[in-house]
Amino acid sequence: MDCGVVVDATQSSARCIPMTEVESGMSIVMGHSGVRVIPVERTAVRSDFAFMSSGVSTEKPKGALIREIARDLVANRRSGGKTLIVGGPAIVHTGSGPALCQLIRGGYVNKIFAGNALATHDIEQSLFGTSLGVHLADASIAETGHEHHLRAINRIRRCGSIRAAVDQGVLTSGIMYECVKHNVDFLLAGSIRDDGPLPDVITDVMEAQRQMRAGIRDVTYCLMIATMLHSVAVGNLLPAWIKVICIDINPSTAIKLSDRGSFQTLGLVTDVEPFLRALVQEVDAFEQK
Repeated sequence: MDCGVVVDATQSSARCIPMTEVESGMSIVMGHSGVRVIPVERTAVRSDFAFMSSGVSTEKPKGALIREIARDLVANRRSGGKTLIVGGPAIVHTGSGPALCQLIRGGYVNKIFAGNALATHDIEQSLFGTSLGVHLADASIAETGHEHHLRAINRIRRCGSIRAAVDQGVLTSGIMYECVKHNVDFLLAGSIRDDGPLPDVITDVMEAQRQMRAGIRDVTYCLMIATMLHSVAVGNLLPAWIKVICIDINPSTAIKLSDRGSFQTLGLVTDVEPFLRALVQEVDAFEQK
């Protein structure tokens, strides 16, 4: 979507190049009449009429789709593929962090792309038992809990990095802890809204985009969970042949992905917590077969 075609006359070759990497003197293909793009065929497209056959529907049988996703995760791991999770802070807010941690420990997650929020609230939950000052155990509001996310950031900043906090015994649980312990690559891209941010967050958005492009080269499967902005951003970078599943309570997230070129996306409209809980159960069931 955001790439052009650069031609190397000396090598008689052509390749895609992000617009941000175009340099003076390059020969770039221009216009429309000379380039024909044939997209990868969508397996979801049917020639005959059928109910609920769109890429996203609130009425799709969620149990069957979750079993399919679990089957994909198991098969991807067994074949040596790489699974990317693009996650939003709702994973933590809804109490779904332990389920994602279980998938990480099982080897089903190889990379995580997120922002400052997911990591900050995950670390807040580990240190204080809260997310945005709300106790995840009973949904009660902690006294002065509004300070917790900033205190969490400052503790990590004193350590120097998330990995250093794990090594020093400051961070002992949670998604980021499991990433460090199980060598899961994580890339945290900054936003103009960020508090802090954490020292691991890449605040230069073009640098974050460059590192994301490098990080997706060996990805073979992608789950986008409860994050509209990061989902659309990463969707623009992924090749069309990579299967993408977008899980969000808001159907417009999956619709926006498709509208912006990620037409291979399959949308699942559901809350994050029951999805991840059911996904872990289905993955365990497939592994026992």
